[in-house]
Amino acid sequence: MSFLTLDLNLLRVFDAVMTEQNLTRAAGHLAMTQPAVSNAIKRLRESLGDELLIRTAYGVKPTPRAEALWPAVRQALAALEAAVMPETFDVSKAQATFRMAMADATAALWLPSLVRSIEKEAPGVNIRMVPLTTREPRPMLLRGDIDLAVGFFPGVAAQLSYETGSPIRHERLYSGEYVVVMRKNHPLAQGTLSLDDYCKANHLLVSFSGRAHGLVDEALAQLGRERRILLTVNQFFTAGRVVANSDLVTVLPKHLIASTGAAEQLIWRELPFQLPAVHLDMLWHERDGRSPAHRWLRKNLENLSASAQKMLPQKSETSEKMEKIA
Repeated sequence: MSFLTLDLNLLRVFDAVMTEQNLTRAAGHLAMTQPAVSNAIKRLRESLGDELLIRTAYGVKPTPRAEALWPAVRQALAALEAAVMPETFDVSKAQATFRMAMADATAALWLPSLVRSIEKEAPGVNIRMVPLTTREPRPMLLRGDIDLAVGFFPGVAAQLSYETGSPIRHERLYSGEYVVVMRKNHPLAQGTLSLDDYCKANHLLVSFSGRAHGLVDEALAQLGRERRILLTVNQFFTAGRVVANSDLVTVLPKHLIASTGAAEQLIWRELPFQLPAVHLDMLWHERDGRSPAHRWLRKNLENLSASAQKMLPQKSETSEKMEKIA
């Protein structure tokens, strides 16, 4: 193969297929027919002497050669696009609709500030919220069901940190901690919470799937302990209401206590055992990475995250002061 005879349009098709991991979606993105995309990939295979993409039940899987080639192709196309079509994005005139997936508590905390920013800076931008019922939002992003997911996705974030061929991009917005939450005047509200007292209490678990087992139970099992989960719910708002009006205790990310709508009726205590930090990550698809409107949205969420972190109490504060804030 000679580079001089290579049809560079084939690289554009290759980039779209690698981004979408699906021939039909790539065809829609390129305004081409699916047979035309298949034919272009076939010609590129013949030119490069590699299969490049292998069909699977869910789309296509890149070969090692394709994964090694794609970053260079993507970078070159992005540079050409920037040179040929210089950015003239004016957020005040932008017309865009974004579908976002968040848990109810995250949405309750972030959406009011986001809406104020849209009203002030981008009156043509619309937000459509989609329920987030999973810790694995990548299929939704790959199918194009959503444009952005914000939440706690521990397995996904860890995997993406070392993957090179995934079209899913991610950014950490916030790192915080889990705490034990209970109503004021709860029998366990006074003093330091012991592991024995914690395990003897009746518990509420926030579980998107309804499965009565979570990170806390895994940590307790390593200590040879267990707890009784009396109730599982799938919303943080519901969790706050129930805990505020019962003797159940729950474990929540500290920054989400305010979103329960019952923060004035609740207090929190440090966990009597160790849990990993809770992270708030933002996930999106490579196809949207170059969109100026999408970049504006992500930048706005970054700013909101920075502002939210400044309002949180620090660990060095006394427990009495933290109780008053909580």
